[in-house]
Amino acid sequence: MEKYLPNVIQNSSEDGEVWVADNASTDGSLAFVHEKFPTVKTIKLDRNYGFAEGYNRALAEIKSDYYVLLNSDVEVTHHWLTPLIEYMDNHQDVAACQPKLLSMADKDSFEYAGASGGYLDRYGYPFCRGRIFDTVERDNGQYDYLADVLWATGACLMIRSKDYWDEGGLDGRFFAHNEEIDLCWRLRQRGRRIVCLPESVVYHVGGGTLPKANPMKTYLNFRNNLTMLYKNLPDNELGRVMRVRWLLDYVAAAKLLIIDHNWQECKAVIRGRRAFYRWRHEFDNDRRLIAKTRRADKVPERVNYSILWQYYVKGHKHFSDL
Repeated sequence: MEKYLPNVIQNSSEDGEVWVADNASTDGSLAFVHEKFPTVKTIKLDRNYGFAEGYNRALAEIKSDYYVLLNSDVEVTHHWLTPLIEYMDNHQDVAACQPKLLSMADKDSFEYAGASGGYLDRYGYPFCRGRIFDTVERDNGQYDYLADVLWATGACLMIRSKDYWDEGGLDGRFFAHNEEIDLCWRLRQRGRRIVCLPESVVYHVGGGTLPKANPMKTYLNFRNNLTMLYKNLPDNELGRVMRVRWLLDYVAAAKLLIIDHNWQECKAVIRGRRAFYRWRHEFDNDRRLIAKTRRADKVPERVNYSILWQYYVKGHKHFSDL
């Protein structure tokens, strides 16, 4: 925060207020903000509620037409907010948007966690314009056009406050990972649009909460991704998708164990699946509500093919190849 907060204040103050929400940190973050930036408004939570519920509790205290959920490891650019606000003002059917997300480590490349807007394949695997699995593209302007997407990155997500609360916000039970995809998917099923506006650019460090190769991150990703599918898939797809995912997830676990010799990651996949089955019926009411408000079973940004097949069998490593 110490490194990037001054940049956010300098480039955002004309278009909005900067708030810092503290999820019960113990590193003196709020004391630093109060001392160095006394005009910045702060919210201190009584414990660590995770990414999802932490945002819910913080945003409940803020009155605004729009929220921007912004990670503390993001560097913004001059007037980055202007095109986002203008587009949202002029397109009332848009619930949320994101800028183009580039890597702080290599500013000519996309950043893993969102790149230039996100999609889902038929089995729930997320991918982006500019990033499929571990292949991250260089930014040569190939995606410098506005696009409707299924999900906008939680690293830098602008959303209408009305849409946020109409959908109940992020699902706090997820704690972290997949929560923004779940929220955006719910909004899309109601007919609300999600877009990426590459005219706005920000730079993201990434991996600040949990490193990419981390058993807890793997556990949360598998548990939450399966839960998201259970909540959002229509009845005529749920059984088939879950059967295929059972196979694919155990193939992934076997690879981690046999080829990568990583027992901890293998165990995290299995733990994530077991945790999903233990709690899935807690989301039965969510399934019924989503089905009741769903305007269409299909949204075009949830594509009707397997990204695993496209990537590993057909060799389509870039979004433009799909």
